[in-house]
Amino acid sequence: MSTAKDTAGEDMPWDEVTPEAARKLLVAAVEAFAEQGYHATTTRDIAGRAGMSPAALYIHYKTKEELLHRISRIGHEKALEVLSGAAGIEGTPSERLAEAVSSFVRWHAGRHNTARVVQYELDALSDEHRTEIVELRRRSDAVVREILREGVESGEFDVPDVPGTTLAVLSLCIDVARWFNTQGRRTPDEVGALYADLVLRMVTAQK
Repeated sequence: MSTAKDTAGEDMPWDEVTPEAARKLLVAAVEAFAEQGYHATTTRDIAGRAGMSPAALYIHYKTKEELLHRISRIGHEKALEVLSGAAGIEGTPSERLAEAVSSFVRWHAGRHNTARVVQYELDALSDEHRTEIVELRRRSDAVVREILREGVESGEFDVPDVPGTTLAVLSLCIDVARWFNTQGRRTPDEVGALYADLVLRMVTAQK
């Protein structure tokens, strides 16, 4: 049986980030922000992890906040892509909700360092950048809300408060990034399956 460490796949390729030096700095920043928090991390910390001088960072990123924004934007776009793709499968609302939750949870577990930075450092962004990221989060909210609405209309779900339940479902998925441990006994796939079952029970889907 595989362990969580075997399947976590924590380090995102970040292939869209070029040149290579910029990508290395971004990966180093993810590691540092996840371990120490944004505010406790210095540009010297990031450059040192990337094997570069502090001055090299400013060639690619004007500020530490700009680096966080790029991480957050790419991370949110990836997470939304995963969620939307899973929600778009053919099937009943129950099947689509289960696939959406399991996929979203797997992403947050398998990329838990990235997800921790993306989901929990929002307040460190500038107002302009935070507004951009909040819009991406609203799109994730809309994906889950639509599945729940369709399930209610079809009679599969008993959900008196669709917006509130949407928030609860997304919060449950996102929180995986906070506690997931690659040394743990559950793999991302196993956690995804567990949470999908829990969410279906939450909305009292008829099986």
